[in-house]
Amino acid sequence: MAFSFLFLVFFSLLQQPLFSTATLHSSTSLFRSQLISQLDSSSSSSKNATPTTYFEVTKPINLPKTKPCSYLVLQHDFGYTYGKPPVLANYTPPSNCPSQKFSKIVLEWKATCKGRQFDRIFGVWLSGVEIFRSCTAEPRANGIIWTVKKDITRYYSLLMTNQTLAVYIGNLVDSTYTGVYNVKLFIHFYPAEEKHSDNEMNLVYSYKPFDSGADLILPISRNLPLNDGLWFEVENSTDVLSKELKIPQNAYRAVLEVYVSFHENDEFWYSNPPNDYITANNLSGTPGNGAFREVVVSVDDMIVGAVWPFTVIYTGGVNPLLWRPISGIGSFDLPSYDIEITPLLGKILDGHTHKISFSVTDALNVWYIDANLHLWLDEKSIKTEGKLLEYSGLPLSFSLVTNFTGIDGSFLTNASRSITLTGWVKSSYGNITTKSAQSLSYGNYMVMGNEGNLQIVDQIIYFNDTVDVMMPSSSVQSLDSFKKFLLFLYTDNVDKGDDSYASISNITLGFDDKRVKSSEFGSFSSFTENMQNAQGYMLVKGRLVVSGLGSTQQVYKYKDDSCCYSRNISSSNYTIQYDKVSDNCPRSTSSRWPFSFGKFWSVPARRVFLASHFGDVKHGV
Repeated sequence: MAFSFLFLVFFSLLQQPLFSTATLHSSTSLFRSQLISQLDSSSSSSKNATPTTYFEVTKPINLPKTKPCSYLVLQHDFGYTYGKPPVLANYTPPSNCPSQKFSKIVLEWKATCKGRQFDRIFGVWLSGVEIFRSCTAEPRANGIIWTVKKDITRYYSLLMTNQTLAVYIGNLVDSTYTGVYNVKLFIHFYPAEEKHSDNEMNLVYSYKPFDSGADLILPISRNLPLNDGLWFEVENSTDVLSKELKIPQNAYRAVLEVYVSFHENDEFWYSNPPNDYITANNLSGTPGNGAFREVVVSVDDMIVGAVWPFTVIYTGGVNPLLWRPISGIGSFDLPSYDIEITPLLGKILDGHTHKISFSVTDALNVWYIDANLHLWLDEKSIKTEGKLLEYSGLPLSFSLVTNFTGIDGSFLTNASRSITLTGWVKSSYGNITTKSAQSLSYGNYMVMGNEGNLQIVDQIIYFNDTVDVMMPSSSVQSLDSFKKFLLFLYTDNVDKGDDSYASISNITLGFDDKRVKSSEFGSFSSFTENMQNAQGYMLVKGRLVVSGLGSTQQVYKYKDDSCCYSRNISSSNYTIQYDKVSDNCPRSTSSRWPFSFGKFWSVPARRVFLASHFGDVKHGV
């Protein structure tokens, strides 16, 4: 991938990009990964040490007490796989389990690697339906191990029939980059328990789809055979990539699940400066188009939803030493985003093909996007009917304020969007009216200082979805999701003389996510807080890293109406320094962000603070 604007001063000296690769869409090599690998390989004792275990901090999956039926569905060594077809395997559902009713299905990715290698983006598909997207860990001379477990119960109907499994990792192996990813992929099927707890029995919602998986899942992805992943590749702001398909005429609910990842010139899109700044300073080759991006999803050229993605930092990003052994939030299990399109069913239940399209506002190459269409079918009807009653999709509201003199300055970007759909569908369940709404807002304050060597990015995204369903009885069911994505990034490069410099980086990355399901019978809510703070330092002389250090602290908290989970963990230089796990619910449930960064997340006070402290920065910290 091309380098981020965070290190403008380097491109005249190194003539190579500096951040992670996570994909080899072009032939660009990455100097930053080379430097870190040389540092890891410099000690002969490290080659004889035990492998390092990498992991992403998240809550454990809530599993039933039954014994799972576990299957190894793929084992493969991914060596020179860049530009080659995905690895395929025949998938068959379990046949020798005592029970064929499962309450939980879990995908488990186990992998090892040894040597020197970039980070690589990869995906797992079942007959074109993406069920897992992730980034590989960057190996060490002594080897690494990482395991990811993902709840894939929502793909239940797909997992119960024969499918073609496809896994793509675009890896490159040569005399310098020697790491081969040794992968085992398991799926664990947990039979349903005969007895349910009172809490489970009390979660009664008259609208079944809120609590059950879809009856059919259709892929919105590229078709095999191909020499790449099955995702679509959006390379610029004018790209509109589409797939046509027919919707079964007895559908009564539809949800689009969208997978998104960003690479190369847009891997660090949130740090890209405006084009007029690049032009004024003659910074040719610097990724631009500003710091705002959105994935726009359309059905038959009507915008039905948008994704303003969480800023996942891959395992080689900014300073790779930050993510060892604690990986960045979302890097081992990239999030997907749901868009409720049930109100549109009346327009697409006609037996004809319809087009689902993706584009990215202000995109640079490259974005990998695909989707899964989850459909609930009325088994008592051959054909349902419906009508779109109301559509409100105002154009994107966007503003950019720039203030720069030469290569130092500041940029303030704000954006907002709202989309509302209302429609009814008549099925054997009666006439059900659904209203879905998205409300999104974005703010990014960027400061450049120290003659372009210092950059600060302070960003916040609010991403809210609501779905209200009016039943034939006039009762209303609702499903609400309120998300907040936070990013604070500080980086500086300080000249140390004698052809050496220090690269300093500090990152705060996190989100909170509140979800509520409610009906006349009661409500069920869950809340997640997840925040990382990371600090890194590298001393570079010529093209060699003389020394380096990465430290990460993370606080993860989850609470719902029946359980709690929290983890407070920190690491430094590959070593876990503190790790406390608890499942006790605190007396107070008020939201409090960890770490002392509150002033940066107050809007607009945080921007006043940054402008007053960094608006006229001329020297590094």
